[in-house]
Amino acid sequence: MKHHRGRHVDIESVEELDGHLAAGAGSLRGWRLRSLDLSSRSTALRESELAGATFLGCRFAPGDGAYAEDEGALVMPVISEAPVDTYRSRLYTAEELYDDPVYARSLDAKAYAWLQRPLDADDELAITLHDHAIDVALEAWVRARRDEGTRIVGMMGGHALQRGEDGYTTAAHLGKQLASHYVVATGGGPGAMEAANLGAFLAGAPKTTLENALESLATVPSFRPSIRAWAQVALGVRDEGAGRPGRSLGIPTWHYGHEPPNVFAGAIAKYFRNATREAVLLEVCDGGIVFLPGAGGTVQEIFQDACENYYADASAIAPMVLVGRRYWTETLPVWPLLQALARGRAMEQYVHLVDTAEEVADVIAAGVPG
Repeated sequence: MKHHRGRHVDIESVEELDGHLAAGAGSLRGWRLRSLDLSSRSTALRESELAGATFLGCRFAPGDGAYAEDEGALVMPVISEAPVDTYRSRLYTAEELYDDPVYARSLDAKAYAWLQRPLDADDELAITLHDHAIDVALEAWVRARRDEGTRIVGMMGGHALQRGEDGYTTAAHLGKQLASHYVVATGGGPGAMEAANLGAFLAGAPKTTLENALESLATVPSFRPSIRAWAQVALGVRDEGAGRPGRSLGIPTWHYGHEPPNVFAGAIAKYFRNATREAVLLEVCDGGIVFLPGAGGTVQEIFQDACENYYADASAIAPMVLVGRRYWTETLPVWPLLQALARGRAMEQYVHLVDTAEEVADVIAAGVPG
């Protein structure tokens, strides 16, 4: 596919390149060629103007790469040890990450295993290039949603929540309700994140479809001891449901690779570096963030979001909605501190503590408190 982004054109197959050259264009200026085997295109390259072209992970006949650089092209290296495409131009799908029925052989598992080994300079470069590529792809994905006039609402919560538990069911129904008007974004992992992505994926389906899905998923409550069994039942549920993948986004990380990504996010922006991923996850949620009960990670996300809102211009503040009065005032008393932090600031009107899905929907719809 040829993607136009401003002055740039991305070429992702040799056939596209051949078609461009056959059409008579003699210049590749502004073109980005991704992961192409150009070893048999030496003549075509040397007959073209290469200044201003970018070759990302392409393979050349001997001498052609150096020739392209001499002509003014940018040539980025092939990093053969990396299990991922460091120059990819789009977000992941569940099918890509779970590309083998044996999880240990899947792309997701291989990327995590690679990250656990001692990394050299080439590995670090591959991680940086990959995460930058995901940044660019996610930016384009988010821009498309905003061009449609659709806001993105985040749902954060505990990864340890198991299928079949009341909290999981609540999160799924809330995700379904929100996704009828917004895109639902999560951290892309298991637990409350999976439940929210599930509900969003089934936003357009009858209520009974979600109930049946919850019942099927509860037969494998956790990804422990078998990620394979956990993922397979979810893939089966997804294939049976009339899902809306465009309403659901997951932003997981291989930093927590022992926790597999859920399959219900229609688009998956998976990063290696967790710090990058955390910042991006908060940034894309322009419609507000809902915080379900969780532990250390969820508390961290609450105060990261609070810090952003604390210093933000009033026009850039989005609602923060903590769900579970007792949980956030007694179990983990985050709410009193959040209230104190917000007092007297522009963000004070945007922090909420609620108990029901209806309250959440009302707050998000209003954008500011009623």
